[in-house]
Amino acid sequence: MEAPAAPRNAGDIELTVTSPEQMRELGRRLAKLLRAGDLLMLSGELGAGKTTLTRGLGEGMGVRGAVTSPTFVIARVHPSLVDGPPLVHVDAYRLSGGLDEMEDLDLDVSLPESVIVVEWGEGKVEELTEERLQVVIHRAVGDTTDEVRHVTVTGLGERWAAVDLSVLSA
Repeated sequence: MEAPAAPRNAGDIELTVTSPEQMRELGRRLAKLLRAGDLLMLSGELGAGKTTLTRGLGEGMGVRGAVTSPTFVIARVHPSLVDGPPLVHVDAYRLSGGLDEMEDLDLDVSLPESVIVVEWGEGKVEELTEERLQVVIHRAVGDTTDEVRHVTVTGLGERWAAVDLSVLSA
């Protein structure tokens, strides 16, 4: 991975990822920063690498089960195998409503003891907590085999104010 660009503000870090394995490694490094009660919102085009990043998170957190896209089941819970918090992986792509539809998943109940990762959560989960990590993955669109991704990680709220996100570029 290349060194991060200068942060836009204290809570941002920008990274360049050049392969799916690097995206998984980013997830493994990010997992070391997470604790129960954390919410991550992942954004990016189809095929950007959101699930690949989450797979790395699961590996880094030591959770049970293969982390795959929960598109058709909406949410999957991966219990910890190492006495850590479970990983709740949500794909909100098929959910048209906002928080009302998300409330059916009881994420507000799960949040205190889990790490919740929501793909396509913009406009749907922000009300769960002001303290969250937003991960935006940009990739070239169209007919391309380009594996390069530009990842912006933004920490919001007091929880992330003191976290040094630059460790993600190691």
